Amino acid sequence: MLKAIHHAAIICSDYPRSKHFYTAILGLAVLAEHYREEKDSWKLDLALPDGSQLELFSFNHAPQRPSYPEAQGLRHLAFVVDDVAAAAKWLQDQGVAVEPVRIDPYTGKAFTFFADPDQLPLELYQG
Repeated sequence: MLKAIHHAAIICSDYPRSKHFYTAILGLAVLAEHYREEKDSWKLDLALPDGSQLELFSFNHAPQRPSYPEAQGLRHLAFVVDDVAAAAKWLQDQGVAVEPVRIDPYTGKAFTFFADPDQLPLELYQG
């Protein structure tokens, strides 16, 4: 019945900063951006090349993430890349802290973690 992930939704603490991170640094394309006056909230729809999407929201007074990264619920969001080491270096060149590249002991694939401006754990995973 389920076919694919359509989108993941992220609530950010600083909308302009997060918008810059996901568009200018990670290079996601903007599909739509809406200010929802009744909620005093922004909603930004971002496209990944495979057709999946990220939704970026701003909400006044949203609670902070309770712990990093082991809070209950979504643990992290992983992005497929062709070359994890090259992508990690590119992120570091943009000022993003990236953990050392590791090899998944079960799949043999390279991976690493980094974080968005709100410390949401993000992963690069070898395609």
